[in-house]
Amino acid sequence: MNKRLGTFLIVLVYFWSSTAFAQIAPDCVNAIAICNNTPVNGGTNGFGMDDFGGDATTGCLERSLSGAIESNSAWYRFRTGASGQLGFNIGFDTSEDWDFALYRTDDCADLGEPVRCNFFDNTEENSFVGVGEDPTGNSDNFQYEDWLQVSPGEEYYLLINNFSSTNTGFSIQFSGAIFTTDPYTALDCSIVNNLLGPPITACFGDNVTLDATTTDATMYKWFEDTGSGMTEILGETSPTLIVTNSATYAVEVITVTNANITSNVQVVFSEVPSAFPVSDDASCSGLDRYDLSQKDSEVLGSQDPSQYIVSYYRSLSDANSGTNALPKDYGTQAGAETIYVRLSSLNNPNCFDVSERFDLINLETPVLDFPSEAFLCENGGSVFIGEANALPNYNYSWDSGQTSPGFDVSVPGAYTVTVTNTQGGLSCESARTVTVVESNPPMILDIEINDLQSSNTVTIITNTESEWEYRLDDEVFQSENTFYNVAPGIHTITVNDPRGCGAVTEDIVVVGFPKFFTPNLDGSNDNWHIVGIENLQSPKVYIFDRYGKLLRYLGESDPQGWDGTLNGKPLPETDYWFKLTYVGANGLERTAKYINNHFALKR
Repeated sequence: MNKRLGTFLIVLVYFWSSTAFAQIAPDCVNAIAICNNTPVNGGTNGFGMDDFGGDATTGCLERSLSGAIESNSAWYRFRTGASGQLGFNIGFDTSEDWDFALYRTDDCADLGEPVRCNFFDNTEENSFVGVGEDPTGNSDNFQYEDWLQVSPGEEYYLLINNFSSTNTGFSIQFSGAIFTTDPYTALDCSIVNNLLGPPITACFGDNVTLDATTTDATMYKWFEDTGSGMTEILGETSPTLIVTNSATYAVEVITVTNANITSNVQVVFSEVPSAFPVSDDASCSGLDRYDLSQKDSEVLGSQDPSQYIVSYYRSLSDANSGTNALPKDYGTQAGAETIYVRLSSLNNPNCFDVSERFDLINLETPVLDFPSEAFLCENGGSVFIGEANALPNYNYSWDSGQTSPGFDVSVPGAYTVTVTNTQGGLSCESARTVTVVESNPPMILDIEINDLQSSNTVTIITNTESEWEYRLDDEVFQSENTFYNVAPGIHTITVNDPRGCGAVTEDIVVVGFPKFFTPNLDGSNDNWHIVGIENLQSPKVYIFDRYGKLLRYLGESDPQGWDGTLNGKPLPETDYWFKLTYVGANGLERTAKYINNHFALKR
């Protein structure tokens, strides 16, 4: 992003007038010293001298149309007084675009490269740019750089530059764990060579005491500038002055040696916001994420959202200290949790209200995934329906009167359970119906054998279209009722009820025979016999006419088969029937079933 090619029309509306006593420094050599966690309010009006001596870049910052890297700049300096994590937030109007560069040095003539730098356009209209974390909880703000890890005695210069067409000023608020471990010494105040000390921010209703006590003083004169120039505060001649209004204050100390001292300080009072009541929020959806920013308007009420920061915390102590703010895109916890609200002044985050909180109840709607169908066998017994174990905070109510998560059923029918998850006064429920039907054992009505073809098939016909499972011999059960590529010989067919209500088996014989034969002594198809009976033990074939009269018996010693005669006389052209027997594995003679046992004689 190259922001330096734009046209700049600077409208200067910063917080206090640019008088001889104003705390504004466009040049590094006059950088304003700041210390502790004192918020600073300022503005910019040009850049004074070119602090980079005509250089084209410094870190991420580039030369602008002003001909210098700076266009509208303010310089500050600070010295660390402790070790730890340090950051800062530069707050401004969302319509403006501010950049910064931070240098670790004690010499404006030897700035070096910045240790932190950011120049991203504020196209997303953020309220802050800085180091560490956006205090609003916006974790996607690209205008933030990583935290600093500092040690005592390190000196830094901070350049803040405006690249907007407007300039309503900014505030600086320091942050980081260093202010939790060393709240009063995190930044070294000895850097401030000013009798009245660094700029002061306070909240309306506070009393600020300015102390100019000097050992050899003979007189004190106090002055005040509220925007119209410095005027003397008549009657105030004490070494201290209690102030309650925002202004730039100055003191002139008359000493015995006539080495008179003049000092000034900026004092800013900010409104103490008042958070409006916030309603509890609840959901039965079990959402993983919750947008906390939707509560901002409730917290602010009629207050101007551009003047305040709304942030959220898991504990009241975090809300009071302003640490560990929750991201606005918040990852929720299951059940109920209390969210604490902090409403802070944008100009002075130390002016805040943490009186409001709300409960966020993220309750999961019960998920019922147990089977919706169960089966009873015709021989009696029972079947279990529902959940095996109850979940915490869940209540179960069956339309049959039971209150357990599941129970045994012995009567067919439809059973409906309503499951309610109740927490924190909120209830979410789901219902599921289980249909219990009676299941009869399978019955084999027929077995269709397409035998001794190029691919022998066996199809099992049962009494119902239930979801039976089928097996050939000792193979794995399958859901399809047809078997392919079945070898000739004896096979066992099993039909099983997977619901546990029984199984049935049948032995079949896969052999082949001509559907017709033509005994006309032409040498082709003159005899009829069953093909493949050599795979059977002691096979016997009996041939009958349509009236059941036995016409011929074929045994293992009759490999040629039947020639279509009876007692040497040709029989007429018609259909004939046969029966095949064999000796089974138990040594008993059995009749082959499910064979389409008729054929035709043609002449």
